[in-house]
Amino acid sequence: MRDLGAGFGHLLKGQRWMARHGKSYGLGLVPGLITLVLYAAALVALAMWGTDFVSWVTPFADDWSSPWSGLFRGFLTVVLFALALLLAVLTFTAVTLLVGQPFYEALSERVDRDVSPDGTAPESDLPLRRELWLSGRDSLRILVRAALWGVLLFALGFIPFVGQTVVPVIGFFVTGFFLTEELTSVALQRRGVELRERLALLRSRKTLVWGFGTPLAVSFLVPVVAVFLMPGAVAGATLLARELLGEETRDGRDDRSDGGPADPAVSPGPAPAH
Repeated sequence: MRDLGAGFGHLLKGQRWMARHGKSYGLGLVPGLITLVLYAAALVALAMWGTDFVSWVTPFADDWSSPWSGLFRGFLTVVLFALALLLAVLTFTAVTLLVGQPFYEALSERVDRDVSPDGTAPESDLPLRRELWLSGRDSLRILVRAALWGVLLFALGFIPFVGQTVVPVIGFFVTGFFLTEELTSVALQRRGVELRERLALLRSRKTLVWGFGTPLAVSFLVPVVAVFLMPGAVAGATLLARELLGEETRDGRDDRSDGGPADPAVSPGPAPAH
């Protein structure tokens, strides 16, 4: 339970950090807004032409007697839209991070400098093109894993009672884990931690990860909310990554919107992860 509260605490600290840095927060909204517009357009298109698409892929139902053809295709249309919404929730963070990679990288570095006892931050020596390639490749791998979980949970949702009670709860924890992986990847990739190592690191502290990611997964069900929380989520994930790696962390004291030297006072860092 202690790790669960600590994970949620990092989420709140990240949002507070962004609240103290207004200019960075304003810039951080741009990638999320771009992604939101793209997703909204795709979902509107699906709502308008989803029925036609389902009819096109089910020509065998043309000769079915009424009302079975309509009911069958209506059910498939609902399933298609539900899967699209689930995929949107699972992929929103990855796509937003990819769109805003340069900014979120700089934001994560600034958080590191603000909370590091010596005021420094790990820096990647890779060129931007290489970083984008690695980020896109790893995100695709995570999305494949998340999609498999999504299909499994969607199928289990048809089990009476369990599908309407237990399965949704499991779904939020699974989504929270993958959200946390995507968000912490900004800080961990900059430290040279590969995907397999990142997953092992997160699995070693699952309760901490769930405390951070599960509340975020619930709030991200509303894409507009996700846009406004994303910058703070990246900041909080950087703090979470530092705890996972056992790095000493002090309270950030930089209250200026444009940054600047922070108060050098040091507070004890978290114990190394086991």
